Amino acid sequence: MDIEEIKAKAEAVVDAVETVIIGKRDTVTLALVALLSGGHVLIEDIPGVGKTMLARSLAKVLGCSFKRIQFTPDLLPADITGTPVYSQKTGEFEFRKGPIFANIVLADEVNRATPKTQSALLECMEEGQVTADGVTYHLPKPFFVIATENNVEIRGTYPLPEAQLDRFRMRLSMGYPSPENEVVILDRQGDHHPYLDLSPVLKADEILLMQEAVKRVYIDPRLKQYIVDIVTATRNHGSVRIGASPRGSLALMHTSRALAAIEGRDYVLPDHVKRLAVPVLAHRLILRPDSSASQAGEVISEILDQVAVPVI
Repeated sequence: MDIEEIKAKAEAVVDAVETVIIGKRDTVTLALVALLSGGHVLIEDIPGVGKTMLARSLAKVLGCSFKRIQFTPDLLPADITGTPVYSQKTGEFEFRKGPIFANIVLADEVNRATPKTQSALLECMEEGQVTADGVTYHLPKPFFVIATENNVEIRGTYPLPEAQLDRFRMRLSMGYPSPENEVVILDRQGDHHPYLDLSPVLKADEILLMQEAVKRVYIDPRLKQYIVDIVTATRNHGSVRIGASPRGSLALMHTSRALAAIEGRDYVLPDHVKRLAVPVLAHRLILRPDSSASQAGEVISEILDQVAVPVI
């Protein structure tokens, strides 16, 4: 699949999803970037801004199998991965696959489950497989997890530890719609939901071809050094206790390639790296309690102003 075809298909996906998720084209694009780069997304925001609907709409447009898992305090790891069930016909235990066996999995309110259950999900994200009774079951490809969490509720929640947050390629936020876009939302959902009108734009095998094509997007050695310089600066910043790991460098490189491909380029620009630095790196930082920065995104923005941009 060539770059122009990737651009056309990506635009068709974003255009379709935007008929449901009004005024959030950048967020939809970044979610698609995460998918094409082979990663997963955490969407953190207040209730009611469209986190779940974004995942459902994206799955429907991509033509992939979709499962939604509602995370609750009593959810067990086996409820996600599956469990052996005794078969009276064969007299043996057979593995019954859980909802994790889908192309796109929505982990709704992931911070409501216990750390043990959260770890079961994140192991699947990292390994792309489930092991039960010594038998390994590979998850379908493509495999994309969209996890959501509300950042305003504390009771009955188990916030994701920093080491587990690091497994997500990006952390995104929906935000409130503008007043103009909110009027459009009211108009479009007056008699029926526009989600019902969505139809598949892609197929699973086309997504795999796009993911392979993204890996061939050229990135100049000077840009690789630029990525490393940014990540290294997070480790030496005065407001940061623990900076981004090499996983952050890899994530920034892979997503920059995907963004370049979506824009119809077969090479990465410095602007691609700068645009993705905050959603890819901010959730990987642990700030000092006495730091002047209130959010990790402020630190990343400050670093981008200080690190020299290579001339390509």
